[in-house]
Amino acid sequence: MTDHRIRVGIVGLTAGRSWASIAHVPALRAQADIFEIAGVANSSRASAAAAAAASGIPRAFDSMADLVASPEVDVVTITVKVPHHLELVKAALMAGKHVYCEWPLGNGLAEAEELAALATAKGVLGVIGTQARVAPEIEYLRKLVADGYVGKVLSSTLTAWGGNWGAEIEKPETYGYLLDRANGATMLTIPMAHTLAAVRDVLGDITELAATLATRRPIVRVAETGASMPMTAADQIVVAGSLANGAPLSVHYRGGAPRAGVGLTWEINGTEGDLRVTAPLGHAQMVQLSLEGVRGAEQTFAPIETPQSYRAGFPQESVPRNVARNYARMAADVKTGSHAAPTFDDAVQLHRLLAAIEESAESGKRVRPNAPNRPIPAL
Repeated sequence: MTDHRIRVGIVGLTAGRSWASIAHVPALRAQADIFEIAGVANSSRASAAAAAAASGIPRAFDSMADLVASPEVDVVTITVKVPHHLELVKAALMAGKHVYCEWPLGNGLAEAEELAALATAKGVLGVIGTQARVAPEIEYLRKLVADGYVGKVLSSTLTAWGGNWGAEIEKPETYGYLLDRANGATMLTIPMAHTLAAVRDVLGDITELAATLATRRPIVRVAETGASMPMTAADQIVVAGSLANGAPLSVHYRGGAPRAGVGLTWEINGTEGDLRVTAPLGHAQMVQLSLEGVRGAEQTFAPIETPQSYRAGFPQESVPRNVARNYARMAADVKTGSHAAPTFDDAVQLHRLLAAIEESAESGKRVRPNAPNRPIPAL
């Protein structure tokens, strides 16, 4: 595989509106010297053909089985809804393909563990799409903290809005499944988990926590029609915990969109200064993040520009840029055997952290997660 471009087959592409269309296709095309999109497979041949034609992709496979069996595909990218991850990722792994799977890896910890074990057994690479970890602002924030910008970390607080889990739901045929916690695609498992993955890279492991999960809006309104839909997923999540160095950490996610335009505020307080991350929404994996800081005798936060070297060579828009950065790491791993990209094993540890949050919320007790994070290396 090192003597040609890495050939990617995408599962779950709808031109112009799917996540694969707005994130993966431009991310791969931005690295056309490394990757080529070999083809697409959907739930039907007709759907795949329409997506391929509209996206300028050379081949539509008759089925997922045909895609994973093709010798013209090196990597299978899974971008479908979470309940289908187990079946489709397993099929790709059984065919001996490397896999890039959107987060969450599985519908719960057990599925994630099964897929990670299978990737290991098959000797192939499983990369998980926790791309907030490789956002340029997160990588630079991690360096600032490690270099002592705030001194010793004393505490950290993060508040954010999750978006879809508010009073209204748009496009229920597309997003309605997010309201049912049984589907494994909730505010906890998507925006909060993506953000926690980045938090752990910057601040280290969460060693103890107490959590509250509440569904304060059991009925939500369909924006287009005014009809009602039930919601069982939590729309309020509060986690209070301790980091490995003893510093307290608090995280609060709430459903819906912010009124004032700031949907994520993350502060890191230390002995020598403070850092703040802000964004328009709590999906740290897909929104533009802004950094600011204050040190010593200063009394006002000032913007901190992420060096251009952290952005060079990638798309400017945050959605395809962060996914492209994850693919770049995957390419390094495929070609050199490095371990630069977030792996299925890393995904299991994040799933274990979420399981600990759910355990604490259900039991009303503090929990010590057995979920050590592997900080991904700098490239």
